[in-house]
Amino acid sequence: MTAAEISRIAGVTRATVSNWRRRHDDFPAPSGGTESSPLYDLTAVQAWLRGRGHTSAASPTEELRTALRLLGPGSGAAARLFPLVAAMSRLTPEALAELATASDDQLTARAEKAAAQLPAAVPEAEPVRYGPDDAGAVRALLGCLREAGAQTALDVLAERELEEGAASGVYQTPEGLALLMASLLPAGATRVLDPACGSGTLLAAAAQQGAQELFGQDTLPVQAQRSAVRLLIAAPGADVAIRVGDSLRNDAFPEVTVDAVLSNPPFADRDWGHDELAYDPRWAYGVPPRFESELAWVQHALAHLEAGGHAVMLLPPALAFRSSGRRIRAELIRSGALRAVISLPARAAYPLHIGLQIWVLQRPEPGGADRTPVLFVDGEGEQRDATTGTPGATVAATAGFGTRGGSRLGRSGSSSSTASSSSGSTFDWAGLTGRVLTQWAAFTTAPDTYADEPGIARAVPLVDLLDDVVDVTPARHVRATAADIDPAALARRVHDLHGQLAEQVAALAATSASGGWQPSGVSAREWRTATVSDLARGGALTVLRAATPGTRGSKGSAAPTVDRPVLTAHDISAGNPPSGTAVDLHADAVQPVAAGDVLVRAVAGGGDAAAMTRVADDRDTGALLGQHIHLLRPDPARLDPWFLAGFLGAEDNIASASTGSTLVHVAPGRLRVPLLPLEEQRRYGEAFRSVYELRAAVRRTADLAADTAATLTTGLTAGVLLPPDAPNTPETPDGRSV
Repeated sequence: MTAAEISRIAGVTRATVSNWRRRHDDFPAPSGGTESSPLYDLTAVQAWLRGRGHTSAASPTEELRTALRLLGPGSGAAARLFPLVAAMSRLTPEALAELATASDDQLTARAEKAAAQLPAAVPEAEPVRYGPDDAGAVRALLGCLREAGAQTALDVLAERELEEGAASGVYQTPEGLALLMASLLPAGATRVLDPACGSGTLLAAAAQQGAQELFGQDTLPVQAQRSAVRLLIAAPGADVAIRVGDSLRNDAFPEVTVDAVLSNPPFADRDWGHDELAYDPRWAYGVPPRFESELAWVQHALAHLEAGGHAVMLLPPALAFRSSGRRIRAELIRSGALRAVISLPARAAYPLHIGLQIWVLQRPEPGGADRTPVLFVDGEGEQRDATTGTPGATVAATAGFGTRGGSRLGRSGSSSSTASSSSGSTFDWAGLTGRVLTQWAAFTTAPDTYADEPGIARAVPLVDLLDDVVDVTPARHVRATAADIDPAALARRVHDLHGQLAEQVAALAATSASGGWQPSGVSAREWRTATVSDLARGGALTVLRAATPGTRGSKGSAAPTVDRPVLTAHDISAGNPPSGTAVDLHADAVQPVAAGDVLVRAVAGGGDAAAMTRVADDRDTGALLGQHIHLLRPDPARLDPWFLAGFLGAEDNIASASTGSTLVHVAPGRLRVPLLPLEEQRRYGEAFRSVYELRAAVRRTADLAADTAATLTTGLTAGVLLPPDAPNTPETPDGRSV
């Protein structure tokens, strides 16, 4: 191990490690490396640290990673330790604790004996022997298993054998997505196959739903072993059969038919066996094109189903519209095999830059009932409008039709927060699952009478899908508006909107009246100023500094539970009431916002300097402070809050107190405020309040105008509104209208 790794496990700096090397003669001598970059024996270093009372500062998970690195690349150490995870997971906590006290020789001997009892369900598992060099890794594995659990230990071992990510094309299916896919299977599905099982996440989810016979296959031996061990731990009562091999070229279960197939197959695989499998009997719906490997996986899944069985597959969005797959899509629809297509928001699963789709398929029963419509659920559209903040959902719903902004599938937190997790960990899988399953249950119960959900879901008759394109992209078929809008109700709504808009325009005109604004003189007024830091030192105000990402805890730490709204930086910019949740919470939010507090955004941008500040009012009272916000609490006997907010938000003031180029951070202590008597401050404060109200009136007018325009456009295009008669239409000499 390197000096940097020693510093990490000891919880000290690298300089401290260098100091130990110079000052302590008994510090372990280098066992390899070079004079400038020496390497040390992990066991010797750990013994030396324990002898001096240093407990390891690294987590058991990180210690296991370090131990595996020390075994060197290409050692196959991780795969050799897979059997041990399964064996150790069956031991009681007391037995694990007793094993941790054993000597290295005793530990490796007992580990070897335990690994020899590995069930035959683990593919290509050979007898394992653990030598003295393996003792550190075995002990680290034991510590990780005791502290973090068997599944975490298994994932760390797999990391060593695989480079999960874009370079290898190996990705884990998020557990939330796996549970959603498994929940789409009918109740009673006990025999489940995953022909590209990977880490076994989907089969484990099927076991949670009651599956008792689990079949899986993967081309990578390490993935097949990982999947088998995972299922032995997660579903000890299930019959597990995992095999190694290419499911398309060398199906390990050619005679097996199952109740259900769950799969997240490889995407865009150009070497899937097109030429050698050209006459394969599985291609009942057509020979998959060379560049449509996903259609080969779809038909492979259908071939393994019992009549009436279901397949739920995660597929790329291009499969829904590529011209090369049109004929097969048409046959899937015509036969009734395609039951539903559900689009997911981008960043829900790897690859993160595209919104994947879930296809639900069913093997047709001979002589079955008439073919039912296909259900489309547009979760991608819900995410798209949630991020752009499309207005008008409330107005549209009142008028009897919906917009894509009305429900936020897959969105976590508030409209101002970002769902940007590399693994989908911040994703609201519970919300997405509930919405999707509600639509799926209603559709499967009565597909012919299913009522569409505007902006979310729609059932489309087969004849409407079999056109020249056969595009099954949900966004193309889910209507943004209801099909049964009441013309009279919509006309009344338009009349009401016009009245509200006229009132708002009048209010805007009154707010923008120029009476009373006078020049200051021949030249601009000058005054002495003080910084916010000066005012804080003098007790005129108190500053609560903004938090930066990551100050709350380590990556992946759970957000706290709060029972109050959270005021976000976006709320300040948009003039909204507090809309954040726990994920937006300020690290120092120990006291609620009070009326009269001055709020300053900690990150400049958006091209609107005046929106950088805001005075808290009654609607903000009691809210907690979100991230990237400075809170200034002025002494009302010395500072007027509106005076303070107005001058702090001046564009030049913000610019002079900011640092950075791409991301501009505002240092509140450097903001300057004129030194004026309180009465003079209040005069300016009232003026700044008027400016704020003008800005708010402009926003309200713009939102109302946008809602009115959207309602009119929908009414005209949906055929429920007629254009008004043109007044005083001129006529030609022969009496015709121009």
